[in-house]
Amino acid sequence: MKVLVTGGAGYIGGTVTRLLLAGGHSVTVYDNLSHSKRLAVAAEAEFVEGDVADRALLEKTLRQGFDGVMHFAALIEAGESMKVPEIYFRNNTAATLTLLESMLATGHDRLVFSSTAACYGEPERTPILEDAKLAPTNPYGESKLLVEQMLRWMNESHGLRYASLRYFNVAGAIEGYGEAHEPESHLIPLILDVALGRRESIKIFGRDYPTKDGTCIRDYIHVQDLAEAHLLALGALGEKSRSGRLGQLIFNIGNGQGFTVLEVIESVRRVTGRPIAVEECPRRPGDPAVLVASSEKIKAELGWTPRFAELDKIIASAWEWHQRRYA
Repeated sequence: MKVLVTGGAGYIGGTVTRLLLAGGHSVTVYDNLSHSKRLAVAAEAEFVEGDVADRALLEKTLRQGFDGVMHFAALIEAGESMKVPEIYFRNNTAATLTLLESMLATGHDRLVFSSTAACYGEPERTPILEDAKLAPTNPYGESKLLVEQMLRWMNESHGLRYASLRYFNVAGAIEGYGEAHEPESHLIPLILDVALGRRESIKIFGRDYPTKDGTCIRDYIHVQDLAEAHLLALGALGEKSRSGRLGQLIFNIGNGQGFTVLEVIESVRRVTGRPIAVEECPRRPGDPAVLVASSEKIKAELGWTPRFAELDKIIASAWEWHQRRYA
């Protein structure tokens, strides 16, 4: 296949790109490098530097002809979205509409969308199923949910085939490629920075949540497991889902387990053998107490199985990557 990957210089998009290339596919990465560097683009991939809001460049790129589009380009910080929601709706929602218009204009009808389990907001029960209430608690989640709503209507009106994958926290690394956001704000790489001596302490936002140790609980998925789920979804498009419309697939991706912030910190201490200093801070607005996804649907329908279910193994792969990165 020939695949266009928006945001392919990022953490998840870059991992998917490398798996596609390893599978013998042809990949064009489309990225504006706003939060990454040119060196993050896989050497074997074609590269177009551009913004998803640039319809002229998108259409020019799409006229090369692709078997599918995988869309990862987006702003991803829930906390930041509470402060400047407008840039999230502009970059995540409005720009994606431009991508969809460009796909339709150039005859492309197969899209895998990197969504988020933040679409669910504060869940009524966990693990969260795909038919749970959609009520985001921050503009980031809302900006992604708006895209999902657009996709549903594009499927209804234009026959656009899409898969929307909702997931929580992604971590770990594949051989030679891992998480390197600029700036970094995700928990595990920040804790690993403390282990490496690049940061004095890790901040814990809130110790008064209704959980076993008062800190938030999150579901962590290894980036390779997540990338493989995206590839399965791309292959499945056009086939009838057992529970959905033709060409309309929605899946949660997670390991089904939840870990508190303190448990993640303890795991890093075990894996690295190094002390991790902690700084307690007030809650951040928009942070639900517990977010754990059920992945039973994609397991049943597409045969997806995570290879890295244990938190220590996920963190060990990230630790190996971070040590090499700063060597």
